[in-house]
Amino acid sequence: MAALEESNHLIITPEYQMTILEENNQLITIPEFQMETLEENNHSMPAPETQPNKRRKRKSMVWEHFTIEAVSAESRRAFCKQCKQSFAYSTGSKVAGTSHLKRHIAKGTCLALLRNQGNHQTPGTPGMNGNGSVSDPPRHHYRSHSSAYISFDSDCCRPEIARMMIVHDYPLHMVEHSGFVTFLKSLEPRLDMVSFNIVQGDCVSSYLREKQNVMKFIEGLPGRVCLTLDVWTSSQSLGYVFITGHFIDGYWKPQRRILNVVMEPNPDSDAALSHAVATCLSDWSLEGKLFSITFNHPVGEPGLQNLRSLLSVKNPLVINGQLILGNCSARTLSNFAKDVLWAGREIIKKVRYSVKYVKTSEFHEQKFLELKQQLQVPSEKDLSLDNQAQWNTTYQMLVAASELKEVFSCLDTSDPNYKEAPSMEDWKRVDIICTYLKPLFDAANFLASRTNPNQKTFFHEVWKMHELYHSITSHGDPFVISLAEIMQEKIDKYLKECILALAIAVVLDPRFRMKLIEFSFVKFYGKEASKYVKIVDDALHELFLEYAALPLPLTPAHAEDGNFENSMKAEEISYNELTDFDAYVETTSQNMKSELEQYLEESLLPRFQEMDVLRWWEENRLQYPVLSKMARDILTMQVSTADPGSVFDTEIKELDEYRSSLRPETVEALVCAKDWLQYGSASGVSNALVKVEGLRS
Repeated sequence: MAALEESNHLIITPEYQMTILEENNQLITIPEFQMETLEENNHSMPAPETQPNKRRKRKSMVWEHFTIEAVSAESRRAFCKQCKQSFAYSTGSKVAGTSHLKRHIAKGTCLALLRNQGNHQTPGTPGMNGNGSVSDPPRHHYRSHSSAYISFDSDCCRPEIARMMIVHDYPLHMVEHSGFVTFLKSLEPRLDMVSFNIVQGDCVSSYLREKQNVMKFIEGLPGRVCLTLDVWTSSQSLGYVFITGHFIDGYWKPQRRILNVVMEPNPDSDAALSHAVATCLSDWSLEGKLFSITFNHPVGEPGLQNLRSLLSVKNPLVINGQLILGNCSARTLSNFAKDVLWAGREIIKKVRYSVKYVKTSEFHEQKFLELKQQLQVPSEKDLSLDNQAQWNTTYQMLVAASELKEVFSCLDTSDPNYKEAPSMEDWKRVDIICTYLKPLFDAANFLASRTNPNQKTFFHEVWKMHELYHSITSHGDPFVISLAEIMQEKIDKYLKECILALAIAVVLDPRFRMKLIEFSFVKFYGKEASKYVKIVDDALHELFLEYAALPLPLTPAHAEDGNFENSMKAEEISYNELTDFDAYVETTSQNMKSELEQYLEESLLPRFQEMDVLRWWEENRLQYPVLSKMARDILTMQVSTADPGSVFDTEIKELDEYRSSLRPETVEALVCAKDWLQYGSASGVSNALVKVEGLRS
């Protein structure tokens, strides 16, 4: 604090915020964010005669941009040098301070100052003076209590830029776009801009950090892993195999993570999928932990044999590999739907033309609605054109048009411009097409509405399709007979490939056990049902014996006891005389019912409400220690590789041109890191970037 005192006049200037004037026993308090000084000249405050004639230089940075002018005998105002706007400064002996002046230049409200400053300057930094030249920087800068100086390090921003690129799928070249660079410079002039190569390396670094966390997570899994293989194509005819791991964590919660994106130059070759799976097994140390694989790409018998050979070496096959491989059910349903649509393609063309005629003209649509009202058609469905890349939209178009067929028939007679209208025979066939598409639509909707559809839940949808397609045994229309034969052949082939996995999963639902298999197989196989029921029962028992041979995990009580092994040895020594008893127990145990037999003989649970089967096995794992381990792995098996948004796709997904132009390692890093980051990062964003060799060039 500096203080000047003469006579009864005291001027107190606190170092940061307060100037206090005492005159004739009166205190005037002036709050400020910057130091306020007083100077005696033509623009200074009137001072008593006893005031010492001593000048003080204004030290606040605002005086680089303001001048003080007297507007009356008792009033002075501060004028901005740039925009000439005036602000209150003093009235009589009261001084307004400089906070409002600083806000004018620091908050960007002086437009003239912003226009005159260079590209790398921001309000509050050395700017342009009134003559258009760069003014000297103020010699002192003072901090307010509300805003402290913050040190800045460009390297701290790089991980966040990489995270932004990953999470939002921004193109990596965006960091070199002039608009993006200008925007960031306006926020922080000190930021060192990054290039494409740098941000690419930072994205891969973020991927490698997160990969360590996921790897530790998978290493601690109590059960096995099921893989889904989703094959994409690209404009360069390259294949990209998206490999996703599905598993149950230690809390009995279903989890999924994208593990790899493997580029395959020849995706249709017999070795493509086996190479991708081998890469995943090696990359994540999954040898011995794999339970099943579900894929959406057509694979011939040589390709399947390559997969079986690989897995027989890298992974112990469960029940001789009968559950290891499976086709994507969403892809199978789409293929079924395409066959139905292809059979009725000429009729569907007429319906599509009719809908387009109505929907592409306001006049035609208004006329159509008037006819609907006159005919009092009760349908509430709205007409809409289909997207031929998604077959469900074609089905919905046909259903809506079929309910409005009377209106279309009336439009045909009243509008001479409406041509190629479907006949009544055509509309009958549209109804047949919709009948065959409905169970496919319901099953696909089931897959799209669940984030983790498994074999157990999909069994009922397959059952409904089989019932419908085999219910039409004879019909006078050759179109219907031909379509029925095609669909019966396809559903029978699908059942032959997947029925064992579907059935075993259903048995592990305590609401059904073996009873539903025995009942439904009569519908499926007729007189041969008992033979197929025995196949499921034998496979179930063989699988149980394989799991019974695995070591059981320690119970919590034993796990907490660090001297468990020592105590067991002591018990063995002290009870050696009971060897005869051990032999007796072993003999009598052979006649005891196994866990599996006990489970199958118990009463069925009520099925009146939705049940979390996985939670039931968690709660009963002490009663069924072996069977619960088996259920945990079986209920992880996936019936589909498609995400909910692509269940109805009729074509294979294609990687966009931008990502196709990136290195395969970069594509994998971007896709996997985005997937992992949505579950949260255990390590957070580290300022230390992992060095990735070979990505800077």
